[in-house]
Amino acid sequence: MTVAPPDSERRHDAGRPVPPGSWLGWVSTTDHKRIGLLTAGTSLVLLLLMGVFALLMRGQLTQPEETFLTAQTYDQLFTLHGSGMIYMVMTPFAIGMGVYLAPLQIGAPGIALPRLTLLGYWLYVLGALTMLAGFAAPTGAHADGWFSYPPLADTEHSPGTGTDLWIAGVLLAATGALIMGWSVLWTILRRRTRGMTMLRLPVFCWAMIATCLMVIGAFPALLAALTLLAVGRADASVFASPVWNIGYQHIFWFYGHPVVYVMFFPYLAAVAEVLAVFSGRRFFGYRGMVLSLLVFAALSMSVWGHHMFATGQAANDYYSLTSIALLVPAGVEYFGMLGTLLGGRLRLCTPMLFALAFVPQFLIGGLTGIMVGTPVIDYHVTDSYFIVAHLHYVLFAGSAFGLFAAIYFWFPKVTGSTLDERMGRLHFWLLVIGTNLTFLPMFALGYLGMPRRVATYATFDGFGLLNLLATIGAAFLAAGMTVFVVNVLWTLRRRSLGRAAPAGDDPWDAHTLEWATTSPPPRLNFPADRPLPPVTSFAPLLDLRRRESRDGRERSGA
Repeated sequence: MTVAPPDSERRHDAGRPVPPGSWLGWVSTTDHKRIGLLTAGTSLVLLLLMGVFALLMRGQLTQPEETFLTAQTYDQLFTLHGSGMIYMVMTPFAIGMGVYLAPLQIGAPGIALPRLTLLGYWLYVLGALTMLAGFAAPTGAHADGWFSYPPLADTEHSPGTGTDLWIAGVLLAATGALIMGWSVLWTILRRRTRGMTMLRLPVFCWAMIATCLMVIGAFPALLAALTLLAVGRADASVFASPVWNIGYQHIFWFYGHPVVYVMFFPYLAAVAEVLAVFSGRRFFGYRGMVLSLLVFAALSMSVWGHHMFATGQAANDYYSLTSIALLVPAGVEYFGMLGTLLGGRLRLCTPMLFALAFVPQFLIGGLTGIMVGTPVIDYHVTDSYFIVAHLHYVLFAGSAFGLFAAIYFWFPKVTGSTLDERMGRLHFWLLVIGTNLTFLPMFALGYLGMPRRVATYATFDGFGLLNLLATIGAAFLAAGMTVFVVNVLWTLRRRSLGRAAPAGDDPWDAHTLEWATTSPPPRLNFPADRPLPPVTSFAPLLDLRRRESRDGRERSGA
């Protein structure tokens, strides 16, 4: 095996030394850990920005006939909020976790195709900047939703460069995600350490395999849809026929539904890891979990038409059947999580709190997803605030809670210090209150008939009280995110000043190989003087501790 030189001796292509801690050392790095941190950090910054957009929209909808924002500004905000959360926040953060953690969990010294992975990150950054640059366009940013159906998004109905910048930005970001997903998949398949068979991979790595397969299978459809939209903006006759208008929707949703699980599987797996560690138990039903992830990924490619029931251009029976069939692998995953908790010695640290809240909150999103996958219900609630509530229970009440469980859990691995527990608990409770106070009323709003994507509503509609409650909930969410940012900055500041108590290499008594190395890990992940423990299952560190405990008892008995 070729050993890379130390960071201090690395050189860039021009032959001059690149200091490892310099900005150039970061932006040109081939260390998967730095690329993963750059991706996750960029996603978190964009998450805060998209949260500001959401607060502005909630301010507009607090009371009927509000004029806080113009209709055009509101349309731009909801488009960029939705696009940003899906294309620029939840998807990249999920893949960034894989870039950072997958090589460590399989005992590899690095990621496959590191320069290509770095290219994927910079394409993502360029895409985010390009999309946001639409606000500087003379006609403003893109305003047709994160799906941008034609003919609404053609040059006649959406003139100006804002839409063109949106198309270019999303195309760049999706290409970057596709590249990074391929690198993670190739790493897991080809760079596993000795003894790490496929059925000894951690749950998180299996989730990344399923995720990357969906990225490779579905993201080209998004690139095709965006290309079609760009061609249609150059030649308006393309969308003169309803064939291509409906055809665009089919192509787009072939991407649009699998991406939901791209934004779910890595966070589900993070929750599974946290539940197992803080229950002191091996994850229950490992093989069933692996099979359910693969079946879930396959079925996700067959349900796109349930987004199109109201068009009359989708086979309702088929898409309803495949949508309801998702209950089977989802049920296996939920039983695995509940089985892990039963009989465990639970430690209610902050990562565990977020993981526990994930389970019932995402269940609401999943069950309402089955509801809208049923045509007779979907006809009533389609394009209403019921759909907004469902989507946010999936992506915020679910995936975002998994995201924060992952951050609190792996923060000591990345930095060597744990986040403050008191602020973490305050962050958790503010988010629980804010999430449910914001999004539960939206189910009622949608059922009562409030359409989505409207900038205001009439007093006689009777939506004012529920919208006021949702806005109060959004204030709790803002407070919670403020506490989180303060916690991260305060902890990093104390660490830089040497005031933060070191967390140790494994403060949680975790199960997987990333905790067998130092925290934070060295350049090549595992020090030469610290051999990896033998891999005998998907939880090698748990096996090692139990073996040492058994040997200790035998020696004391002898």
